[in-house]
Amino acid sequence: MNRLIKNEKDYEKALSRIEALMDAGPGTDELDELELLTALVEMYEDRHYPISPPDPIEAIRFRMDQLGLSQKDMVPYIGTKSRVSEVLNGRRPLTLAMMRSLNNNLGIPAEVLLREPGAAFPEEMKDVECHKFPLSEMAKRCWIPKGKNLKENAEELMRDFIAQAGGPEAVSPALLRQGKSARYNSKTDPYALTAWLVRVLSIAKHNPLGQKYKRGAIKQSTLQEIARLSYFENGPLLAGEYLEKQGIHLIVVPHLPKTYLDGAAILMPDGTPVVGLTLRHDRIDNFWFCLLHELAHVAKHLTAAGRIIIDDLDLRGHDPDIEDRIERQADDMAREGLIPKKVWAKKPLKGKTTQAEIIALAQQLKIHPAIVAGRIRYEQNNYRLLSRLVGSGQVRRHYTGETCSGTPTP
Repeated sequence: MNRLIKNEKDYEKALSRIEALMDAGPGTDELDELELLTALVEMYEDRHYPISPPDPIEAIRFRMDQLGLSQKDMVPYIGTKSRVSEVLNGRRPLTLAMMRSLNNNLGIPAEVLLREPGAAFPEEMKDVECHKFPLSEMAKRCWIPKGKNLKENAEELMRDFIAQAGGPEAVSPALLRQGKSARYNSKTDPYALTAWLVRVLSIAKHNPLGQKYKRGAIKQSTLQEIARLSYFENGPLLAGEYLEKQGIHLIVVPHLPKTYLDGAAILMPDGTPVVGLTLRHDRIDNFWFCLLHELAHVAKHLTAAGRIIIDDLDLRGHDPDIEDRIERQADDMAREGLIPKKVWAKKPLKGKTTQAEIIALAQQLKIHPAIVAGRIRYEQNNYRLLSRLVGSGQVRRHYTGETCSGTPTP
């Protein structure tokens, strides 16, 4: 028999022939035939009679018997006494942290613990303590699955979460460090900020654009075109559609606690720009300034070496002597896009400006009056002025909230 074994009849015939050839001598045709039949039988058995990997719990118990270990002795490797009991009785799954500990300390192979022949543990995420992410809030928003043992399963949860954004390469720790500009609040929780960034990138990755971004497409005149969309009631949505045609994502994700974040400009690994906004201050004037500010970063500052810029616009103008150069450039470009300097110089409206004057200038520029009112409030450093004109509560309503569908949506 010198062909593949295709059925049980062939298999039984091959086994019978192997038994007859067991005494074949070296260098004989019978020995060659024996070796060939043995290989064919192994191929058939691998396909039709695969050997199941050992059960991890049985392997742990076997190793405990070998070493004379009690459940109490397993606490350093698995956790508390109750946790050890739950694991050994099949009521609690092994986590990656437990598996690594059992592998390192008791020598139980990774492929046994992972129940996959030849498998190895995923590379550890260096300098990342997964349990420090705001897991409860992330589960509440359906970014990760809900469960009782979030911190215990933090590594698995965060690996899956990060994979949605393209994996560690797309959201490396270096990416976060690049974002610490002059508009980075020192009180920010870096893990909460990273989670927000990953969520924005996940949505972008799962909603690819039909148009490829061309570097240089965003100019000063482009910002003025976008600003004029504010004239319409659904201006924020129109801005998103406009940017999509330019190959730029506009994604709104509410900020997480302790992030002090208004927006960010991000460059995806494939060169697609992403503008992420939080709508932390749900006002029309804030939305348009923040949007144009981040677009200015897209136009001037994002590079492969500096792929993210984070902005807390509440810090704008607080320390002008140390203000970051690129933030000043983005401010200037956004201001010029909203209200050109030559127009403002002719009609420098101030705190005692009437509503009619604000509306008249807005109509002249074809922009929303909230933008004019917001400029006055900022320059006067008085945010009690003109509060009825800045469009409070008029932006967030355009965007649907987070869903638990399992797929990131814009």
